[in-house]
Amino acid sequence: MAAWHYVPHLQPLSPQLLLTTVPLSDQWELQASTACGAPCSAFLRGCRNMPATSRSSSYHRDNYSSCDRYNGSLPNGDRGRRKSRFALYKRPKANGVKPSTVHVISTPQASKAISCKGQHSISYTLSRNQTVVVEYSHDKDTDMFQVGRSTESPIDFVVTDTISGSQNNDETQITQSTISRFACRIVCDRNAPYTARIFAAGFDSSKNIFLGEKAAKWKNSDGHMDGLTTNGVLVMHPKGGFTEESKPGVWREISVCGDVYTLRETRSAQQRGKLVENETNILQDGSLIDLCGATLLWRTADGLFHTPTQKHIEALRQEINAARPQCPVGLNTLAFPSINRKDVVEEKQPWAYLSCGHVHGYHNWGHRSDTEANERECPMCRTVGPYVPLWLGCEAGFYVDAGPPTYAFTPCGHVCSEKSAKYWSQIPLPHGTHAFHAACPFCATQLSGENNCVKLIFQGPID
Repeated sequence: MAAWHYVPHLQPLSPQLLLTTVPLSDQWELQASTACGAPCSAFLRGCRNMPATSRSSSYHRDNYSSCDRYNGSLPNGDRGRRKSRFALYKRPKANGVKPSTVHVISTPQASKAISCKGQHSISYTLSRNQTVVVEYSHDKDTDMFQVGRSTESPIDFVVTDTISGSQNNDETQITQSTISRFACRIVCDRNAPYTARIFAAGFDSSKNIFLGEKAAKWKNSDGHMDGLTTNGVLVMHPKGGFTEESKPGVWREISVCGDVYTLRETRSAQQRGKLVENETNILQDGSLIDLCGATLLWRTADGLFHTPTQKHIEALRQEINAARPQCPVGLNTLAFPSINRKDVVEEKQPWAYLSCGHVHGYHNWGHRSDTEANERECPMCRTVGPYVPLWLGCEAGFYVDAGPPTYAFTPCGHVCSEKSAKYWSQIPLPHGTHAFHAACPFCATQLSGENNCVKLIFQGPID
């Protein structure tokens, strides 16, 4: 899952697509994570891991996540505006905009003349002979950050489709991205409490947003125009905040002007959902933003302040290893590899039978299926199921508590705290244009099994 945050005083964390909002002083923090094949390029297929933050001067953080190869970083590393984690900092000079003049145009030439004035504008094409153009003026009280697939200068954070960790290299070619070039914009108040709001669509290099004849658009009861982008911008706010008591919320769609609607029948349907009047486009700690190909996790500065740090995750790893867990069959000592060496399976690395949770060392026997190579029979309880190496989840921003890493996601084997595993196991992440499924936040692999995760059973040393 990806995460972002706007934090006027926080430094960015590790790479994930994580978005965060931080009401500390004048900072926001944003992180993003990418993990699956369709849901996170930013967090879950749009999902990724995110680290803890220190006090600095940013607004929010944004992360997106993916599998082992995305566990805490992008496959080719973080470069420029293409990262797995982003932090939003208060800009030296406000660049926000707000609606001002409305023009009803009857000729394409007149519409083009207004769009070329160098001012931000949104054009709603109603027919060949009628276009409504809404001009936007400078807003000294807000900062605007834009997210999308385009590498053009108006985009502050470039996100790309994330491939599920369950797919091999031969399957990772994305033929056509479903992420919009100018997907969304996040507008943050420059003054306390530094509220962050999300809007569908972003302004292009000409400072324009165009909604063509076929786009879903309408005139509200107050006379103002609004609309939806082709594949939409979906948001889900967790119930109870992003804490160990969190529960998944309901997915909603955000309009170009920031109103909240129920989901359309399909992602690109012409008919909009119903207006949800008692909900807003204000981002909260733990809000998920789905761009149809990338899912972003938004974290606030205050939320990150109470999130386990990268050092804490490393301390938990060392604590587990210090207990000298053993393979119950080979009696050899097991050890989670260093977080810096998370791409290569090591000799002492723990493996687990995900149907029962028994932790072993690696062995090449117990196969019970010629078609499923990793289906094995556990020598302890005779349960048959996936047998995979265990990987510690590196993105601290995905943890809802600081508990010990005792649960593993199935079938990928990423390990985190019990409450974090159970939280992500319950979240239906958008996949493609109409499906939803739970996915590992660290690699975007679609979860399976009875509960999508399993409690690990370690054996201590016999001596």
